[in-house]
Amino acid sequence: MEYLQTGKIKQQAPNHKPSVSGQTGFPSPATHYLEPSIDLNKELVMHKDATFYVRVSGDGWSEFSILDKDVLIIDKALRPKPGNLVLIVQQGMFKVMRFSIKNHGRSFIVWGTITYVIHYSL
Repeated sequence: MEYLQTGKIKQQAPNHKPSVSGQTGFPSPATHYLEPSIDLNKELVMHKDATFYVRVSGDGWSEFSILDKDVLIIDKALRPKPGNLVLIVQQGMFKVMRFSIKNHGRSFIVWGTITYVIHYSL
């Protein structure tokens, strides 16, 4: 038996490409299936293994424009910079605050940096 090629098996790229239907008459209602979908994990996540999603309950963080049923994308691998929104643990409870060097000496643990806030709109 002779081997011609070695290496990792690669995932095949999708075959479909966006295009206009070539049919005559009324367009098919399924033409939107020809366009590739957007993968939000590829678009919004930098560190896959260190990223978490949190759904907010209540309007307790409205001062940061974070409202009831919004989703926070939190990256634990990022070091917070002054001005970043961070999720902290203080006295056993999660809280959101704007990170500042002045706050560094207080008694809380920075759980992760908030990279995106996805607003619920229904």
